[in-house]
Amino acid sequence: MAKLSVELNRYFFEEEVRDKKVTLSDILTLTGERVFGFLLVVLSLPSALQVTAPGYSNPFGIAMFFLAIQLIIGRDRPWLPDILFRGSMKLETVQKFLKMGLPWVERIENVTKPRVAYLCTSIPGKIILGSAIALMSVSMMIPIPGTNTLPAIGIFITAFGLLEDDGIICIAGLFVCSLGLALTTSILVFGAVAVEKFIDLIKGYVGV
Repeated sequence: MAKLSVELNRYFFEEEVRDKKVTLSDILTLTGERVFGFLLVVLSLPSALQVTAPGYSNPFGIAMFFLAIQLIIGRDRPWLPDILFRGSMKLETVQKFLKMGLPWVERIENVTKPRVAYLCTSIPGKIILGSAIALMSVSMMIPIPGTNTLPAIGIFITAFGLLEDDGIICIAGLFVCSLGLALTTSILVFGAVAVEKFIDLIKGYVGV
């Protein structure tokens, strides 16, 4: 399988004949053997980039939750409800966030390689990764500002490590997921305004 950036660029920008809408079923044709990592990377990318795409955060979060649970139970190929496979997004919207996201994908590709692959391929490793992704997916579905972007970034990095059998990248993703969990918990307990003030206070101390 070619690099993710190459596959995405070829499919969404280089093919002369393309439908005006893209479905999850279309994306599945690109996945090859590393289907879970590929789908999770693609589905988390819009929210990780904070692309304005109203109405997509929840269905994408649900789809990633389904994928995470299946990763935990050890399925080799994913199953998703037909309604999620048939859900579509305008091609121009997909191209918009890919133009923003592909440079980041390429940067991560430059530092990824198979290492500590046990975390990506073993049953205990998949349970850990799947559990973190499931929690972040739930966070993305919470209708409160601030509970979307950081969890999506955590899923994106973790899934990229899973895609490339790079346990080090997965560990970095798990760290971001832990930050996402802490942020979501803080917002639920103290409220978004209080958390924003706290973040501003910290920025003031560090001079950001």
